[in-house]
Amino acid sequence: MGKYTIEELEEALRVVSSTISKCEKAQQKFTEGTSQHTLLKNRIKAMYISKSFIGNENNMNKYTKEELLEALRPVSSIISKCEKAQQKFAEGTSHNTRLKNIIKAMYISNALITAEITKRG
Repeated sequence: MGKYTIEELEEALRVVSSTISKCEKAQQKFTEGTSQHTLLKNRIKAMYISKSFIGNENNMNKYTKEELLEALRPVSSIISKCEKAQQKFAEGTSHNTRLKNIIKAMYISNALITAEITKRG
């Protein structure tokens, strides 16, 4: 955990919380069982897992190793989509900055979840 500053973790927590909110709103627009609904359900779960690790909650028995492994896919997907979208916007624009913040938060999430998976063996 000492790898990140308090400010970086607070910003990542803000971004992840915002992502959860946006995904939960979007999920309501899709019928349960559709691919979009399932994608958002998986993404929301991954974001809640990310939030708990960034917030340094006691996660020892909260999530299984399988749940942690499954959470990496949506986190990696967000990174990939945001990096691709970021190329469309000039450095310093609000869109570019927003995407940069999301990417950084997802890399932090990915690192913390991966560290926990490694720790569990």
